[in-house]
Formats: sequence, structure tokens, C-alpha cells
Amino acid sequence: MNSSPPPYPPARTVDAFEDVAGVRVPDPYRWLEPETDEVQRWQRRQAELATSTAYDGQDPAAVRKLIETYDAGSRPALPRFAAGRWFRAVNAPGAAAPSVVVADRPFGAGRPVVDLTAFGDGQNPAFLSWLAPSPNGRVLALGVCTDGSEHNTVRLIEVDSGRVLDGAPRQVLHSAWAGGVSWLPDSSGFFFLALTGSPHEFRQAVYRHRLATRDSAGSTVVEPIPVGEGSQEYTLVQFSADGRWVVASHRVGSPVPVAVRDLSRPATPWRPFVTDCAGTVAGHIVGDRYIAVTDVAAPRGRVVALPLDAADPNDPASWTELVPEGETVLRSLSPVGDHLYLSEFDRTCARVRILDRSGAVTGEVPLPGQGALSAPFFALTGLAVGSPPDDFVFAFSTLTSSWGVYRHRPGEADIETLSAPAVTLDADVTFERAVALDGVEIPYHVVRPAGSDPTQPAPTLISAYGAANVPLLPQYQPEMAAFVAAGGVLVQAHLRGGGEFGRDWYLAAHRERKHVRDRDLIAVAEHLIATGLTTPERLALTGGSDGGLMCGVALTTRPELWCAVLPMAPLLDLIGGTRDPYLDFVIRKAWADPDDPAEVRRLLRLSPYQLVGPGVFPAIYLQAGATDPRCPPWHARKFAARLQAAQEGNAPILLHVFDNAGHGAATSYEVATAQDAEWLAFLIRALGLGRQEASG
Repeated sequence: MNSSPPPYPPARTVDAFEDVAGVRVPDPYRWLEPETDEVQRWQRRQAELATSTAYDGQDPAAVRKLIETYDAGSRPALPRFAAGRWFRAVNAPGAAAPSVVVADRPFGAGRPVVDLTAFGDGQNPAFLSWLAPSPNGRVLALGVCTDGSEHNTVRLIEVDSGRVLDGAPRQVLHSAWAGGVSWLPDSSGFFFLALTGSPHEFRQAVYRHRLATRDSAGSTVVEPIPVGEGSQEYTLVQFSADGRWVVASHRVGSPVPVAVRDLSRPATPWRPFVTDCAGTVAGHIVGDRYIAVTDVAAPRGRVVALPLDAADPNDPASWTELVPEGETVLRSLSPVGDHLYLSEFDRTCARVRILDRSGAVTGEVPLPGQGALSAPFFALTGLAVGSPPDDFVFAFSTLTSSWGVYRHRPGEADIETLSAPAVTLDADVTFERAVALDGVEIPYHVVRPAGSDPTQPAPTLISAYGAANVPLLPQYQPEMAAFVAAGGVLVQAHLRGGGEFGRDWYLAAHRERKHVRDRDLIAVAEHLIATGLTTPERLALTGGSDGGLMCGVALTTRPELWCAVLPMAPLLDLIGGTRDPYLDFVIRKAWADPDDPAEVRRLLRLSPYQLVGPGVFPAIYLQAGATDPRCPPWHARKFAARLQAAQEGNAPILLHVFDNAGHGAATSYEVATAQDAEWLAFLIRALGLGRQEASG
């Protein structure tokens, strides 16, 4: 990419060590962790260098235009239903923040309820993290974030007048992962999960908020739910439609209904429900039963019913099986009127079957292609459905067509298009497989520009994740579509550790087997090279968050495989992460026990920052957010400094920490567009694609 590396801002080293369970680990760039003036100056110089290098020889406006063209329709904003009306966010062109409108139809013109511009802090626009109308449709609860961090606070709006109501809870929600708020069926208040102290401390509790009335002031108190694992975990409260039952579901990636309460008996406290279960039991209250998708005794999932008054709900023998395990992977249930819509994966592609309330399959939704439904990142968030409508309204996309929104009415043969896809990518998609070291086939999708020569090695980008039981689905991603439009070949690899193929696939690369994910990635890369699709000189890799850690391992252990590597919002220092309360929580769940010296030594073999040594590295572009609460920017700063000092080749090691950006879920459109454009410019330059130049 360069005949000589660019001049990096100087990065001193310090004589610092981290002691974890008696294992002493050098940490020469510890000074880059705090947000000091020195660090901020260094970070700004790194950002300036990254921007100038990425755009060298290209027109930034032309690259941005490419991103904007393929960004159309890329962020589906599904409306929320309540009391016969639909509420949705609208992003008007040029507006600093979205507004919320209410209409009689899912995408009707309707009327404005509130403009979020009023909630900005003067410097940063307000970002809508979530919205939840009360069941009677009179009050709208919003989660508002102003710094990109995902930390948000509740705002309450009177729907008819648009008036901002006093007395909203003051607690800060760590994210939208627990669905925002769960309204009581009588609309008198709601439950919500929020931080009990500062965001850095990362302690959470479920709160109960009562709305102010003419006769009483509003109130917010901690709800004493027996959740078992402690207050750091995520918990979401679900109500039955008739208001009798309430269930608390616990754990963000593999939720289970840990507590239940019969509200028809006001004096009856919460009682434990499913408390001894390592798997997933994720569903909804239907009458006097909890109907759920579970992977207990069924790695690909089955649908079961648990009586809410069961004597021993921990015993799977007491569960009634409604839909047995099959060849597809069952993912989630959506209540729709008197039906349940069952979402499944068939070789990663979406399938939706329709169940009646008894659990009998009555039909299937005719989806508009081979692709994916829009769904929350984690299974717990998907349980926050509010007031179920009588129709199934869903967003759907493919690897080559952007998001459309559709409606299916139970009993009808066809679907109705509410919002058609705005973009169609001229490309061909194939489904291939590599073979891992242990003989397991690792599937991947290939998206190739139409008309390209399949006999010639192509500039190729692998995108992968493989972690946390989260599925990487064949859905539209605007920055990836722009890369293909620029002439690149996209490979979406489905590595073990993800949720695409069920619980066994996830656990095969979990905790002590995390290294399996990294080996799967190498198997895919080597297969692409062996089959002639690409060469190491034309192969790039990207991934975000845990996928950023995957990138860090790949570039430090197999640097010769890659032309360029782009870790996004990355986790890179597992040892230092044990000092951060949130990351310590995550590391204990997904990687190892930091109190065990043997486990710490295993962490060292997976931690990219500690894996860096002198060598010849590919071109690297690290992108992070200054307000990221999950993978703080110091991970990328320390890794970049160590790589820049260790680089014995000529390829650049670039770092850009974007202001007012977090982990991605609450980053504004303007900042996200700038991030994607610079990312793409770097790839175009690294892989030798057609330069984007100003026209006219």
C-alpha cells in the first residue's frame, strides 16, 4: 500500500505491569488508557494521519457519495403498535435528529408527536435509542442518547398534545438491550432496567415507575426480582395481555424466565421460575402458559409450553413440546393477534411459520427472497414486543437488496409491501464451504459483482463475527454493498461461536474453545486462496467488537495471509479488560475466569495486544468510538501504538477514534457515514480498487 510507512505520532512506553491472579503481564502503553490531554492530542494526530492516508489520491466527497447511495433503506425503523395506532421514527433529510409520528397505518403520513431536536445538548444531536407507546396509546416513552455511547435516559411525551411530561425516571439505561421500558397493561407505569450508579461501575437493577396522576406524584423504586445471577446481568419484564401474569427474563444472549408473579393476587411476591437452566428459554406469556423457543434437549431449537403455575418448572419433563426439533434452527417467537410467528434459519436464510395459540403449525409466510428478517442483536431484546398487533409487520433484506418492510395477515396467502427496498446491488451470491482442521464444514456466502471474471483472483473482503450466540445473517449492509459496487468481492463467513446453526455451533467456540473461531476463519481464508478466488495480496478482513478481537488475533498470528485488516470498535486487551467492570463481566461469561492463573494464561494466548511482536504486518485500519462503553477506545489506541512500534514492513498502521461515536448502536447518521466512508476509502486504496474521483 505504501513504499514506506507514514510518520506516526511518537508513543512513549512506560514500565507498567498488570497482575491478574498472580500472572504478571507487561503493559508498556498503559498511559494511553486515560483520557488525558496528552492522549487526546496523540489521538487527534493519529486520526489526521488515518484520514489523509486513507483518502490519498481519492476524492472524499466521491467516496461519501458511494456510501450514501448504498445506505438508502439500510436502517429499518419498524413501527410500534398501541391502541389501534402505529408509532415510528422519521429521519427527515437534513434534520439534526429524528421525529416521532403516530398514524392509523404502519407507514401512514400521520402527525408528529415529538421532535427529538429539543433533547440535544447544544453540541450533539439527540439519538433515539428506543420508543415504547403505552398500551392505551396516550403516553410515549423514549430513550434518548446524546453522545453516541448508548447510555440513554427516559423521556415521557403526552401523545395528543406533544407535551413533555415531568417526573420521568432519572436513572441512566446502559443500552437498549433490555428493550427500553415494559409498560404495565393498564398504562399506569412501567418496568425498566437501569444503572444503579455510574456507567463505569456497571451495576444494574430493575426499576418500577409509576406515572404521576392528578392525585399523586410519580415514583421510581427498585423492583425486588429474584434474578439469581446478580444485578450485572440484563433483565427484561414481560406482561400477559390480560395483566394477570408478569415474567422476568434474564440473560441477554441466552434468556430464561427466571421469575414469575401472579398480579391477580397483589400480596403474592415474585417467585423463582426457570432458575437452573444453562440453555435458552425465550418466549411470551400466552394465557396461563409461557410458550418459548428453547435449545434445551434440542440444539437447533424446539417450541415448548411451561405452565406459569408449574410446581417444578426447572424440570424439562414438565414442559409440553409443541414444535419438535427439525432441520432448521428455531430462533424466536412473535405474538400476532391470536397467533405466534416462528422465526427460523434454513442455512442462515430466514423462514417464518405460523402457529395458533395451541402451538399447531397453520401456515408459512411467503418471504420475498433468500435473506434475513430484521431482528435485535440479542435474543433478550427481541422479547420486548409491547402491545402485539393483529398483523405481522416485518423488515426483510438480502445480501443484494436493501431493507423493505412487509405485512402478513394471518390466514392470507400473500404478503403486502409497506415500504419497498430502495437499493438493489448488481451482484451474484453463492453459498460455499471450507473445511476446518477438525473436519467440520464452515459455510460462507460469496457476493461477487455481476460480470466479474470468476477465473481471476479478486480483491476480496472477509466479514465475520462468530461469538456470543449471535447469528451473522445474509442481510443487507450498506458499507459492504458499497464495497461490492466498487468492484470488491464480499465473503460473509459463518464461524463457530455464532448462532446461525444452533446451540452446539455456538458452544463449539465458547470459553475454553474460543480458539476454534480463529481456526475457522483461517480455514475460510486458506480455502479462498486455494480455490483461486483471491490471493494474500488481495485479501482483507474486517469484524467489529468481538469480531475486532478476531481480526487482532488473525493479523498477529497469521499476518502473511492478509493484504489489509480492519478491526472495528474492537476488543483487543483481554488482560487489561479485567480492570473494567463491564468487560470483566463479559470476559467471565465468554472467555475465562480471571481469578484462575491457568485461565489467565489461556487469555494471554487470545489477547491481540499481548500477541504483538516485531514482524511484517499487513495494512491495518483501526476504527473506534470515543464514547464506546463496551470496547473503550484505549483498546485500539494501545494496540495501534504497539503495532506501529513493531512494524518491520512498509504497510501503514492507522488509527481513527471518532468523536461522538460509541459501539455503533447509537451513533448518529452523520458520524456513521463519515466512519463508513473512511473505512471504504482505506479498503479501495489497500486492495487497488478503482479510485473514487470527483466527477465533472
